[in-house]
Amino acid sequence: MAVLRILRYVRSIKDPLILFLTPVLLLPLPLVIGTPEAECAYVIVLMAVYWCSEVLPLAITALLPALLFPLFGIMKSKDVRAQNCLATTFISRLANALYVVMLQVCMQYLKDTNLLFVGGLMVAVAVEHWNLHKRIALRVLLFVGVRPALLMLGFMGVTAFLSMWISNTATTAMMVPIVQAVLEQLNNNEADIPQILSSEQLQTSDSDNKQLAEKQSETQGPVIVTFIDAEAEAAKHKEAAERRRMCKGMTLCVCYAASIGGTATLTGTGPNLVLKGQMNQLFPDNGDVINFASWFGFAFPNMILMLALAWLWLQFVFMGFNFRKTWGCGAEKTEKEIAAYNVIREEHRALGPMSFGEISVLSLFILLVVLWFTRDPGFVSGWATDIFNSKAEYVTDATVAIFIAVLLFVLPSKPPRFCLWRSDSEQMLKTAPLLTWKVAQKKLPWGIVLLLGGGFALAKGSEESGLSKWMGDQMSPLQSIPPWAIAIILCLLIATFTECTSNVATATLFLPVLASMSQSIGMNPLYVMVPCTLSASFAFMLPVATPPNAIVFSYGYLKVADMAKTGIVMNVIGILCITLAINSWGKAMFNLNTFPSWANVTGV
Repeated sequence: MAVLRILRYVRSIKDPLILFLTPVLLLPLPLVIGTPEAECAYVIVLMAVYWCSEVLPLAITALLPALLFPLFGIMKSKDVRAQNCLATTFISRLANALYVVMLQVCMQYLKDTNLLFVGGLMVAVAVEHWNLHKRIALRVLLFVGVRPALLMLGFMGVTAFLSMWISNTATTAMMVPIVQAVLEQLNNNEADIPQILSSEQLQTSDSDNKQLAEKQSETQGPVIVTFIDAEAEAAKHKEAAERRRMCKGMTLCVCYAASIGGTATLTGTGPNLVLKGQMNQLFPDNGDVINFASWFGFAFPNMILMLALAWLWLQFVFMGFNFRKTWGCGAEKTEKEIAAYNVIREEHRALGPMSFGEISVLSLFILLVVLWFTRDPGFVSGWATDIFNSKAEYVTDATVAIFIAVLLFVLPSKPPRFCLWRSDSEQMLKTAPLLTWKVAQKKLPWGIVLLLGGGFALAKGSEESGLSKWMGDQMSPLQSIPPWAIAIILCLLIATFTECTSNVATATLFLPVLASMSQSIGMNPLYVMVPCTLSASFAFMLPVATPPNAIVFSYGYLKVADMAKTGIVMNVIGILCITLAINSWGKAMFNLNTFPSWANVTGV
């Protein structure tokens, strides 16, 4: 009992222990070794422990480079004139430290990639605010119908599409109540409906029970006769088990599709933006090799392939391949299926006709996607080159995202009226815009902006301190291993690691190391950085791995074992799809067979 009491007490103070003991236990790195590489490693390991244990909010942990890098002197200003190298007073050193913070560390927290994230999310917030995502979802579900297999396909397709553009968490939170309402109609109190027997069975059972009652009444007196058919009861239990499995599959498919769909676009999930930012940070001469169009061209086919395999796997696990039952081949719709379809139709009808605001937001969303795709497609010159000529490199995907975001705050949510002679004209002119700052401030996940910035600061600190070069040199023996094998091993490692920590934090920690490793063995950095970025989004096994999993798990249909057993195969499916993609169309798109000149930053 004493041991259990001690363990319970230690568990209660686990967070403070990790928070205060970790910096102390890691002190030998800066104090004993004392090199810039060791000092940078101290900061990185400390942040990794805090991110994995979540003893501090992720965004607060991401701010540690702004405090620790200047104290250790890891990132120094390149402008020598701005520093007094002979200054020895405390005031001068403090001034230099503040200068370093202002110009070298803090500038990492608001780079081009952060603005791309903010602009893209503002458009997503507007789509969510005007309920446009729900209208799209219900319209697709009305099209696919309510046959179990097609219904699951509809749920997965809609969720994946929406999570390409808006938050995975918001998509899941919107879709799961729709799934719940449809499942309630499909299962409509079937457990309480008495078993209906045919007339012949009923007559036979009546005669048998009467004879049995007469025999027993002669010796035991009156008895109570029950009309329970063992076979019917067994069939009822079997049907109830099938309904439970279908509920598990229908809810689980939503969170899986949200994670898969987010990988298809550059703004769909955090790790993709981390890759974009790290490429610009570590390889400034990469020529914008990762942009919205190039990433979509690679990741969207991979998403479609993985979504199809995931659908087949969930069908096999939770529904089986009974084509008559799950696909409805040769069968008429049941009353419950008709009721479920009516629920979807009523939900869609309750939205009413599209308003002026919805049409405006949809138009701006389409304009954003078109501008992203046509800015610099690669195979032809884009509008940025045609319009801005020599200054085209200043126009990025972030420029487009901010432009559309600004329009959301300018354009009215109701059709303008210019009848100034009307008495209510002043009120007409004060129409609210499509998006207000109050709504944006409430729904925008500002913490991820700091999390991305912390990752860029870590990458910059690793480069300035020489830690990246040192780690790359330690991995040079990997040169004897085939590149595809290296990619698979790293994807497995990251897919396992991301189950325990944030996917953004996982990508932030691993991508600079992978870039250094690629340089040391003469491999194209994209060959490992792109697959590992996708693997960071494969959090399929645990409810705590990602918010969509937690949302689905909270509805009570699933156990941890259900998610773990299904999720481990999903991880394997994802890694196999990535391996196929990176070794087929990925090689052609990114020219992965060669070591690019932009990766040779050392000039060796």
